[in-house]
Amino acid sequence: MMKREDFSKKKVGQREYLNNSETTDLTSKLYSHFESMVEIPRMKHGKRQTLETLINEEAFLLAQYLRDEHETWSPRISNLN
Repeated sequence: MMKREDFSKKKVGQREYLNNSETTDLTSKLYSHFESMVEIPRMKHGKRQTLETLINEEAFLLAQYLRDEHETWSPRISNLN
């Protein structure tokens, strides 16, 4: 369902809203995607991991860099297809 809304005094836009079944379907597919395996080694052990774990590990490594616990940070993700 498309709905026209005022975002501010000068901006008007449209948003698309999902009904309950579409929301459930989208959420299910998103969680399934996060559980898919990627061929990027884990920080501590293993040659593969879920996408969810990879995102968490990358956030952890970036946080360590921002807290000056590491001198550099380079994402381990070059291109995920």
